[in-house]
Amino acid sequence: MSNTVHAFEFLAKSPESVPPVVVLFGGESFLKRLATRSLRTVIVGDDDAPFTSLEGASTEWRDVVDELSTMSLFGGDRRLVIVEAADSFVTKERARLETYVEKPRSSGVLILDVGTWASNTRLYKAIDKIGLQIDCRAPEKAIGKRKVLDEATLCKWLIAWTKKQHNAKLESIAAEQLLEIIGPEFGLLDQELSKLALFAGEGGKIDVQMVRDVVGGWRTQTIWELIDAAADGDAGEALKQLDRLLQAGEHPVALFGQISWSLRRFAAATRVYQEAERARRRILLRDALIQAGIPHWNKEGLERAESQLKQLGRGRAGRIYQWLLETDLALKGSHSNPHRARFILEQLFLRMAKGVSGASVR
Repeated sequence: MSNTVHAFEFLAKSPESVPPVVVLFGGESFLKRLATRSLRTVIVGDDDAPFTSLEGASTEWRDVVDELSTMSLFGGDRRLVIVEAADSFVTKERARLETYVEKPRSSGVLILDVGTWASNTRLYKAIDKIGLQIDCRAPEKAIGKRKVLDEATLCKWLIAWTKKQHNAKLESIAAEQLLEIIGPEFGLLDQELSKLALFAGEGGKIDVQMVRDVVGGWRTQTIWELIDAAADGDAGEALKQLDRLLQAGEHPVALFGQISWSLRRFAAATRVYQEAERARRRILLRDALIQAGIPHWNKEGLERAESQLKQLGRGRAGRIYQWLLETDLALKGSHSNPHRARFILEQLFLRMAKGVSGASVR
């Protein structure tokens, strides 16, 4: 039986006990903090109870073993030792860790906080059997041979987290809108949810309009109008909205981050559709869009995305990844000056305009 779980699954239910070795892996520090808080509560009690935190780069093996073997002077059954940023420590002490996992100290719990954690190592497999490994990364799903952000799973968690932590009801479409505005940045998402919950009131509802008004404001609304206009092929409207944002002081590089995050879903949907064709499988265009991350519950948004993808056509939609890469490199190099950056964004929108050749995706 595997003892490796995603942080969402771990946080959904409070553990009754904690094994002697725990690994927190991945790059989402917010999820790691939540998981650590939950583990501490079970192991040593309230948040004020003492525990030992060691810095991985400067920690010696004897320090860890001494802490794990020493009985607490403040009561409690077991000591808690957390090795922060433990990647270098694990690399240096891998052999000793493998031996320790075979017969861990009953007097303490060792938590290793690492960034990367390869599943093909002996240590991973050993801890998967006797310990606990918590995946603290944004959830992903497979599209063909690639993995992309699982937006639906993340939105469901945001809804549950809002109810549990902030005592407010986050609507599904509002969760999707919040994710589109902020991106998969868990700490920022939670900060905005705290703000939205105050506006909604105790047990209140957070709808999509509240998200747009409170989190995005007119700038975010204008960015989405710009993206929709560009995908609709209305280059004139897209350029007008771009000018409005630049005049308001928005930096082209910041704008491009949000623009590219949306356009990549059209490119991903095209690849899903083409892979199905090569496999001689029939697939509806809207199903390809859903697999690429367009929310299935937003019927109006899904219909518009389908229309926009047809407008782009197979040829241009299939080149979006290339265009985004070229734009990104230009913004970081030849067009890094804000005045020159404007032209490279305008070029991107003109490539998507109606009347520009591109085979239809149907």
